[in-house]
Amino acid sequence: MANQCAAADAPSTRPLITHVIFDMDGLLLDTEKFYSEVQEIILARYNKTFDWSLKAKMMGKKAIEAARVFVEETGISDKLSAEDFLVEREDMLQNMFPTSELMPGADRLIRHLHANGIPICVATGTHKRHFELKTQRHRELFSLMHHIVLGDDPEVKQGKPAPDGFLAASRRFEGAPIDPNNILVFEDAPSGVQAAKNAGMSVVMVPDPRLDSSYHQIADQVLHSLLDFNPSEWGLPPFDKPAA
Repeated sequence: MANQCAAADAPSTRPLITHVIFDMDGLLLDTEKFYSEVQEIILARYNKTFDWSLKAKMMGKKAIEAARVFVEETGISDKLSAEDFLVEREDMLQNMFPTSELMPGADRLIRHLHANGIPICVATGTHKRHFELKTQRHRELFSLMHHIVLGDDPEVKQGKPAPDGFLAASRRFEGAPIDPNNILVFEDAPSGVQAAKNAGMSVVMVPDPRLDSSYHQIADQVLHSLLDFNPSEWGLPPFDKPAA
């Protein structure tokens, strides 16, 4: 598919990017479907349905924050607490996470940036125990990251849209402090895009097609897939050959 740009500067006016930070869920790994599936099952008990307007409010947040949104927005907080929801959801997700697949273009882009000496890392709201399960089949690829900042990292006081995770990630690159203007973030979630902007960084959004396009507005670039990313537009080394 062709690139789709929203609120994007012309390439010539974009900052020179030297460092890259990746979100993980829904961006590198196809895990968001697991959350949706489990939440649909839980809501069905209360004769309610799970929709994308609710998912958009939950995506990218720390687990307990997303859980509070879930029970309050669906009107079931008097029947199911956020904490009990997380316990129930956890039981179902444990078996799903180890089957996580990579999103299209993730492997190609990570290996390309690493091979060309561009410092890369992950900043995710996922906690350590879930990270281990989700990346079980992809450990070699994730080992190419300079570092990984998780949602339960002590430096991440607040989840997205607060910038804590991205700021912590930027501080851990060699040669820090890195100018936020030289950092490019890849995100799929509205709260993550806002967190990147709050950190003073540029952000490429790769949203699920079911997400309302009103959430695209603050991203510097919006793509259908990581396969559509053109590194040259951001001053990064070009791919040797087009995506298959």
